[in-house]
Formats: sequence, structure tokens, C-alpha cells
Amino acid sequence: MKTVPKSGSTRRAPLNTTAREPGLLRIMKEDLDVVVAQDPSMRNRREALLHAALPALWAHRVAHRLHRRGMRMTARLIAWQARRKTSVEIHPGAVLGRRVFIDHGAAVVIGETAVVGDDVTIYHQVTLGAVGWWSDNKRPVGERRHPVVGHHVVLGTNATVLGPVTIGEHAVIGAQALVNKDVPPGARVLAATAVIKAVGEQPQPMEDLYAVTASAGSW
Repeated sequence: MKTVPKSGSTRRAPLNTTAREPGLLRIMKEDLDVVVAQDPSMRNRREALLHAALPALWAHRVAHRLHRRGMRMTARLIAWQARRKTSVEIHPGAVLGRRVFIDHGAAVVIGETAVVGDDVTIYHQVTLGAVGWWSDNKRPVGERRHPVVGHHVVLGTNATVLGPVTIGEHAVIGAQALVNKDVPPGARVLAATAVIKAVGEQPQPMEDLYAVTASAGSW
């Protein structure tokens, strides 16, 4: 079981060592069951074994345990192979909770000091990243650089969460939203929606440009 730092804290989120960590096989079985439960296209466990992102999650479960035991190169190799096969990039140091559901998986990136709680749903192209080397190189070694995501959070397609921020439990981060500040529990973070123009309507060029690109990560 993990503990989530209080809002604004940049220290690395510690593991709760007072509780015995569940066995790897039990956690992997939960991962399989949550695919069946949350993906309507999967009819049973056998079919869920072919889910696109499940191999990446399972590879991370193994790599993270090796990373914690100091076997960093072996953990890195497993993560690298998983990245090549699935296009999901999860640093071995990242902490992922139980029953995490990564749907589709394509282009998901989770950084080294990120912490993801239990029962979190992550759609494709989600980034849990750092602000950038120009800022992170000034931080003390071991200080958290990536987000903490609370339990039961939903991260929509192409959502980007940057820096040592905290996403509160049961929050929903909408598609294409960019988050660089703490989000309170239960909050909804929504990006700008597409602008529909009638045929023949003459839009204001600059206004429309910003409306279309502001939440797409193009600047």
C-alpha cells in the first residue's frame, strides 16, 4: 500500500512498510480482471491476455520490484523491451497501484518519481512527466519531479500532467488537458472543446487559431 504526499509536497512518496505488499501474481490477476471489467470488447480473461497495454503493465510490475532491489540495469532492460513492444514507456522507478487500467496504451509515458494510486484509469497518449531538465537539475537528488495521482482518478486521452503536483482522489482529467498545478479531490479538469463553424462563415483567424491549438500541446 502506498501513501500519497500532501498537496504541494515534493518529496518522494514513500511506501507504507507497515503493510505487507501483495504477491506479484495476485496483483497481475487483478490487472487481468480489471481489463475484463472495464473494456467492453473483452469477453473473458483469455481474450484479455491479448489486451494491448497489459504486457507493459505486467512488465513494469516486474521491473519495479527489481529496481527497488537495486537491479537497475535489469529493470531498465525490461522497461526498454516493453517500450519497444507496446509503445508504453514506464520508468521502473514509478510506483503504480493496484488495478491500474491502461486503455489502448499507445504513447503513454510515466516518469521515474511518479506515483499512481489504486483503481486509476489511464487512456492513450497520457503523460505523467517532469517540467524539464532546466528545472529538475536544480532539485536535490531524490526530490520528486513527477505527479502523484490519487486513487480512482481518470486521465483522459492526451492528458498531460507535469511536475511534482498532486491529483486528488476521484478527480477526472479530461482529454487534452494540461495540468501543472494541484487538483483537489473530485475535481473535473476540462480542456477547450473544438470550435464548429458554419459553412461560409468567416472566422477571426487569430482567435480561431488559439481556440484550436490552446489545449493541443502545440505550444
